[in-house]
Amino acid sequence: MNNIGVASAFKTVVIPINDIDLDATFDCGQCFRFERQNDGSWSGVAFTQSVNVRYEDGLLIITGTGGADFEKIWHSYFDVDRDYLLIKHSLSSDAVLKRAIAYAWGIRVLHQEPWEALCSFIISQNNNIPRIKGIISRLCENFGQKLEDGTYAFPSPQTLCELSIDDLAPLRSGFRAKYIIDAAKKVSLGEVNLETLSKMTIEDARAELIKIKGVGTKVADCTLLFGCGRVDCFPIDVWIKRVLDCFYPNGFPVEFAPFGGIAQQYLFHYARCCPECELNGRE
Repeated sequence: MNNIGVASAFKTVVIPINDIDLDATFDCGQCFRFERQNDGSWSGVAFTQSVNVRYEDGLLIITGTGGADFEKIWHSYFDVDRDYLLIKHSLSSDAVLKRAIAYAWGIRVLHQEPWEALCSFIISQNNNIPRIKGIISRLCENFGQKLEDGTYAFPSPQTLCELSIDDLAPLRSGFRAKYIIDAAKKVSLGEVNLETLSKMTIEDARAELIKIKGVGTKVADCTLLFGCGRVDCFPIDVWIKRVLDCFYPNGFPVEFAPFGGIAQQYLFHYARCCPECELNGRE
């Protein structure tokens, strides 16, 4: 697929893709830097690129700033090469998952930058989505690289490791500030190597991340799923615990483990948002 120049500083890539709902994908709690626009498109920043994304007639149309790797980044980000139709067909052999998929059919698990995913889910602890977005926005505006269109990239661990807790006061991130700095120091010094996580066993990768102060199993698993492409990782938060207690008291079916992370997203969105789900409306 060739990139099509829109203006000197902007590029557009058009990717044929089925089974994607941008509203569900961007609004299901897996990423925090995209906002819906009045025309139904979504704008945000990832991998130091500011983009606008829309979906029309089976085409994902991405326009924004970026270099020669523009298409490669977004092709991977939207997990384009994975056969979601086949996965959903397999998962739908389970009655609960069949209902969840019917409701949340268009969710795709985004393949985000590992450091941003780690930092974002540290910030997500005991937090709600609007507040998470606010903290991340202030983090980027205060310490991220300013991009051509006036937006900001996510700050690197090398930038953040030089800061103090007092430096992070404008974020209003509370107890999470010390965890952000510890994560930045351990990553920048190589004590935690994010690049190797995709090649480890889930257990070893989780143990690597838990070296960071304030990172427990849930934050580690979210980082692995959303930042490292580990779709075999099944994060358990309060909503998924409710799903397991209600629908899978004997545990999540082991036959679905290779795509547990994708199944988790369908179940999570279904439980939180579908008015017909028994769990909907709980606090």
